[in-house]
Amino acid sequence: MEIRSLDGDDPATISLLLPGFRETMSLELPGDPPVSPALLARLLQRRHGADRIVLAAFDDGRPAGCVKLGLDEGEPEGPGHGSLWVFPSFRRRGAGTALADAARAALRGRGRGPLLIDAPHTPAAEAFAASCGAKRCGTSLRNRLVLRGQARAGLTDLAGRAVAGHRLVHWRDRCPQGLVDSYARAWETLDAPVNGQAGVRRPTAEDVRSREAEAARAGHRQYVSAVLAEDSGEVCGYATLLVRDSPMADTGETLVLTGRRRCGLGTWLKADVLSRVARENKHLALVQAWNDVHNTAIVALNRRLGFRADSSWSTYSLPC
Repeated sequence: MEIRSLDGDDPATISLLLPGFRETMSLELPGDPPVSPALLARLLQRRHGADRIVLAAFDDGRPAGCVKLGLDEGEPEGPGHGSLWVFPSFRRRGAGTALADAARAALRGRGRGPLLIDAPHTPAAEAFAASCGAKRCGTSLRNRLVLRGQARAGLTDLAGRAVAGHRLVHWRDRCPQGLVDSYARAWETLDAPVNGQAGVRRPTAEDVRSREAEAARAGHRQYVSAVLAEDSGEVCGYATLLVRDSPMADTGETLVLTGRRRCGLGTWLKADVLSRVARENKHLALVQAWNDVHNTAIVALNRRLGFRADSSWSTYSLPC
């Protein structure tokens, strides 16, 4: 088994790994549409404020699996967090162990650790984690919303329920220049960690533009609904959603400033962005959302909007 380091931003890497990812996801998530190049590009690309490690295992010259890790540049001794995949045709040949060992060695070489790996919560994943000495340290839910019928009508109804003292604004891909500073200030309050991405540290308008360009490079269109306070004109909440050339889209962030919570803004925002995306993208059939099981407010919000959990994923920690 040979381990190679790859560039996750190189289109050649996407072409090389795409067949294996499609085979894997058709097995792990059979209800999903085929993995698109844009989805894999988004998964592997270097993110704002974070470095990226992509290692692939090769068996007789063919890619057998890979591991991708995000490294928060603001935590130079922090963990590497990502996911490890062994493609179905190559399982039980040692590729998973080889990738885990190579990832740990890469982190040690950078003075980092531990290795945090997300995987579907299955008996096979539990057995592999135990064989590597890993411990489960978190669980997330994968939720899906079918954009048709009663669920679609329910979104339209919720999106029409305005909250007094606030107004909605919308954009796609690029935040209006007059709102970008206020949007950055709202983003600064985000406190939910995201797999392999940098923690939020006093973002500026430049950081907002960097994230917008990042989505575009991976072939994604970013939709945003934001709510402004009528009294100040400040952004006091927003919801984002990423659309690609696929029947399935991904929710991004949903945030409401602390002093504005529990009055319906989160429901209004997320229903609005979902409704707008469904209207403007006739090819969409599904939206997926990932939530930590302990983030009870967002889990409840997604259920209210019609999302239903279809699988759970665990995070495993391996010392380096």
